[in-house]
Amino acid sequence: QVQLVESGGGLVQAGGSLRLSCAASRLPFSSYTMGWFRQAPGKEREFVAATSWSGGITYYTESLKGRFTISRDNAENTVYLQMNSLKPEDTAVYYCAADYRAPAHVMGARIEHDYWGQGTQVTVSS
Repeated sequence: QVQLVESGGGLVQAGGSLRLSCAASRLPFSSYTMGWFRQAPGKEREFVAATSWSGGITYYTESLKGRFTISRDNAENTVYLQMNSLKPEDTAVYYCAADYRAPAHVMGARIEHDYWGQGTQVTVSS
């Protein structure tokens, strides 16, 4: 079955950087819009960023623009999230999701997604 596997999380000091990866298998990756979401303890899941199936269009939640960058490598079936200038409030479990040919700007508004990963923990210490 389809698998989305996130990696790259960990513990980092405030101001540091991490790059998350989400590797897809058994999925026609280049036909799927890919997104990143996060959920902090006691909070609702939050949209972070999305990239269109070609990678030509990206969309971010406004508060994270300039610090986070989403990208994808369709040859490697992988989507990335580069996170810079990390803050303690970025601490969360980060999940990737896939939606078949959804507009990138719509992905954040959707409740249901075609596929989800299991998540990777990011902890930012102050």
